[in-house]
Amino acid sequence: MSAENTVLYKSYAFAQRIVKLYKLLLKNKQPRAMAEQLLRSGTSIGANVEEATGGFSRRDFAAKCSIAYKEARETHYWLRLLRDTECLEPRLAESLIEGAEELKRMLAAILLSTRNDELKEEESPVF
Repeated sequence: MSAENTVLYKSYAFAQRIVKLYKLLLKNKQPRAMAEQLLRSGTSIGANVEEATGGFSRRDFAAKCSIAYKEARETHYWLRLLRDTECLEPRLAESLIEGAEELKRMLAAILLSTRNDELKEEESPVF
C-alpha cells in the first residue's frame, strides 16, 4: 500500500472517530463551539487527502496535502484543549491525539517527498 493510500485510509478512519467523539461531546453537554471546530478540522483532513489523490498536478496534490497537514495540526490543538479543560477523558484524548500526530507525520513526510521530487525534476537537464 502506497503512502498516499495509507494516509487516505487512516484519515478516513480518523474522521469516523472524530464524528463519534463529536456526538459524545454533544451528548455530554460539552462546549458546542469547540466540538464543532474539532468536527470541521478533524473531518477536513481526510477530505483534503481525498482531493489530493484526485489532483491534476503535483502542485495541486501538494497544495491539498498541505491543507490536510494544517487541519491535522488544528485538530491536534482542539483535542489537547478538550483534554486540558477536562471536557474529554484523558485516555480517550491521548488516543485521538496520537492519531492526529500520526497523520501530521505522514502528511509531513509526503510533503517532503513531493518537494524533493519537484527539486529533482528542476535539476534534471532537458535535452
